[in-house]
Amino acid sequence: MSAPPPVAIPLRLSEHLAAPVEPLKKGDPCTAVILGAGGDLTRRKLMPALYHLLHDGLLHDDFSVVGAAREPLTDQAFRDRMRQAILDSTEVGHVPDATWDRFAQRIHYVQGDMTDPAFFAAVSARVAEFEKESGRPRGRLFYLALPPSVYATAVEHLSATGLVPRIDDPAQRPWARVIVEKPFGSSLATARALNQSILKRLAEHQVFRIDHYLGKETVQNLLVLRFANSIFEPIWNRRHIHHVQITAAETVGVEHRAGYYEQAGVVRDMFQNHLLQLLALTAMEPPVAFRAEDVRDEKVKVLRAIRPITPATIDDFAVRGQYGPGAIGGLAVPGYRQEDRVAPNSATPTYAAVRFLVDNWRWQGVPFFVRSGKRMARRATEIAIQFQRPPHLMFQNGGRSFAANTLVIRIQPNEGVSLCFEIKVPGVDVKMTSVQMDFSYANVFGATDHSAYETLLLDAMVGDGTLYARSDQVEAAWSIVDPIVQAWSAEPPRDFPNYVSGSWGPGAADAFIARDGCQWRQP
Repeated sequence: MSAPPPVAIPLRLSEHLAAPVEPLKKGDPCTAVILGAGGDLTRRKLMPALYHLLHDGLLHDDFSVVGAAREPLTDQAFRDRMRQAILDSTEVGHVPDATWDRFAQRIHYVQGDMTDPAFFAAVSARVAEFEKESGRPRGRLFYLALPPSVYATAVEHLSATGLVPRIDDPAQRPWARVIVEKPFGSSLATARALNQSILKRLAEHQVFRIDHYLGKETVQNLLVLRFANSIFEPIWNRRHIHHVQITAAETVGVEHRAGYYEQAGVVRDMFQNHLLQLLALTAMEPPVAFRAEDVRDEKVKVLRAIRPITPATIDDFAVRGQYGPGAIGGLAVPGYRQEDRVAPNSATPTYAAVRFLVDNWRWQGVPFFVRSGKRMARRATEIAIQFQRPPHLMFQNGGRSFAANTLVIRIQPNEGVSLCFEIKVPGVDVKMTSVQMDFSYANVFGATDHSAYETLLLDAMVGDGTLYARSDQVEAAWSIVDPIVQAWSAEPPRDFPNYVSGSWGPGAADAFIARDGCQWRQP
C-alpha cells in the first residue's frame, strides 16, 4: 500500500524573532541606464522593481534611471508609459501620487539605434549631465535588456565611449557595472567567445550575469537553512541522503517565445542556468564566508565535479519529451507542434529529466534527478531532499509502507519549507502516519509583492555579486549540458509527442527514475 498524504502542521515565527529587521544595505548614488527599455522586461520587471526599491527607501537620493530605445519619445511620454506599466504590474499594488512623483522626476529617456556609436555618445552626454548636476561621484549601472546577439557589440560601444571604463580595483569609486541578461551564449563555444569579448574591455567584477531565480527568497534561504542550522549540515551527505529531486514544472506552453524555443529547447532554456544553479547551491560545500567570491568558488567546484554525460551514456542519464494536445485547468490546449511558429515535425524537447552524479567526497553515489517541462500538471519549482530509510523497520503498521523523510524547499509558488516524517497515531495500537511540518513565507511574514529583480538590482548597485554568475561558472554549466544537446540533436526522437498536456511528463521518465529505486514527487 502507498502512504496516504501527510497531515500538515504549520510552523510559526517565534515571538522573539517577529520584530522587523532593518535593511542592511542601500543603493549607492548612481545612474542606471536600461538599454532596450522599450521591451517587455522593462515594463513588467525592471521599472516595477526600481519603483519598489524607491518606495522602500532603498534607492539613494542621488539616483536616476535612463531608458534607452529606438522609439522617439520625450521624457514625459516615457514616464507616462512606465507609470502605466507599474500600475498594470502584478508586483506593485497601489501607487500613491506622491511616491510616483518622486520616482518620475528620476526617469529620463534617450532615443537611438543600439548599433550606432552616435547613440552611445548621446547616452554619455545625458549621464554626464546628471553627474554634473549631482556634484558628487556617481556609479553607472547599465542593464542590457537587449537581444543576446548584440551583447558583445553593446559592451564594445560602452567601453569605447568611456561610459563603462575598465576598473581593475573593485573598491574604486565611482564604479561602472554592466548587467547581462540570459541566455549567456547558446553553447560552450559561444559563451566562451562572449566572455572573452566582454572581459577584454571590463574586469570580471564589473560584469553581472543575471539569473532571476537566484533572487527568489527561498533560493537565498537555502544557504541559511543549510549553514545556519546545525541540525541539517551534519546529515547533508551521501550517508544520510538517498537522492535529490529538483523540479521546475510549468503549465504554460511556449506562448510568444516559439521562435526562440525552437532553437533552444528545454535544456538550454532551463538547465544551463536556473536548474544547475539550484543544484550547485544544494550540493556546495560551506564557503569560508558569505562573500561573493567565496560562495561562487564553491558553486563552481560542484559543477566541475558533475560526471560528464557522453553520447554513449545519454540514455542512462537523460530522458526527453515533447507535449501533445491535452487540457490545462479544464481547457483544451494544443500540442507543441500545433503552436504558432513551430515546425509540424519539430524535434525540440519541451521536457527533460537528467540524472546528475556529483563525483566528490560528500555526494558520491547520490543521484540528483533534475527535471523541467512545459504544459505540466501543475506550476511548481522545488528542491526535495529525500533521506535514507531506516535500516530496520520494527513496526508492522498494518502493512502500510513508510514514507521516507523528505525536506522540501518550495521556490514557487507558495515559497516555503516543509519536512515530512513519521509519528504514532493516538490510540492503543502502534499505528503510524506521515505528517508534514510546513513553513510558508506568506503565512509567517505576510504576503509580499516584492520581486527577485529588486534583490538583484540592489545587489548590483552595491557591488555584491553573490547571486550573479561568474564567467567560469557559466562555462562550467555549458560544458555539462552541451553534450546532452549535441547527443539529442544527432539522434532525433521517434516518439514525439510523448506526453499529454496537463500530465507530469512522459512515461519513460517514470521508468527512468525507478531504475534507482525512486519515484517522482508530485508537488
